[in-house]
Amino acid sequence: MVKKPFVDPDVCISCGLCVSVCPGVFHFNSAGKSECYDPEGATEAEIQSAIDGCPVQAISWAS
Repeated sequence: MVKKPFVDPDVCISCGLCVSVCPGVFHFNSAGKSECYDPEGATEAEIQSAIDGCPVQAISWAS
């Protein structure tokens, strides 16, 4: 089972860090907020870097 990151749209400030770190996983939706569109677009370590780097801690692993 692939772990999937989740971006809380109420917390996301659209800084773009996750999109720049993992462009194969995250993109901006029509509301301008980041979202995960392909959890298999990067390694877990790369996704964890995006999670750790998010300045507002809007990204976590979905349970």
